[in-house]
Amino acid sequence: MYLYGAGGHAKVVIEILEANHEEIQGIYDDNEDINDFLGFKVQAPTDGVLGPLIITVGDASIRKKIALHNQVNFGKAVYPDAIVSPRTTIGDGTVVMQGSVIQACAVIGKHCIVNTAATIGHDCVLEDFVHLSSNATLCGEVKVGEGSWIGAGTTVIQGVTIGSWSLIGAGSVVVNDIPDGVVAYGNPCRVIRKLDDKISF
Repeated sequence: MYLYGAGGHAKVVIEILEANHEEIQGIYDDNEDINDFLGFKVQAPTDGVLGPLIITVGDASIRKKIALHNQVNFGKAVYPDAIVSPRTTIGDGTVVMQGSVIQACAVIGKHCIVNTAATIGHDCVLEDFVHLSSNATLCGEVKVGEGSWIGAGTTVIQGVTIGSWSLIGAGSVVVNDIPDGVVAYGNPCRVIRKLDDKISF
């Protein structure tokens, strides 16, 4: 397995792969000043990258840009103690961290992050590049649009839809649908503002 990104997220993914006895072949990073990372050689992706590859960058927009610009096979990493229903689908490039629970018939897209002790209820759908933070809970039949970030400790009640490229603040309780491209937080969760930055790929 190869990794793209030598930062904090990569540290966790390395330990997931080690727990699964998977060999890490190399790490790529755009910062040419980084030559070593946790004892692994780091190289710039100037001559292209090899796969299977996991993009170990927390920012969803950067993950998408890297994925679009590197036509390789993508791997996935699921920590051994995660509880994942055999009726769940997990897309390539996705990482499922320690203590997470994914229930029956959930669909997890490509290049998602299911962080430590997150819970995904039955029939949930996470589109590509979603980040579900530590201890967040999605009740049944929740849909999260592409690139959205659900903050740590957030609870989303059953049947709610969260739009694409939105940010839900930590500790929120989401009881109503959230549109695309907004910052929302609170209990109950409310839209605070639209995101100013336009995401382009």
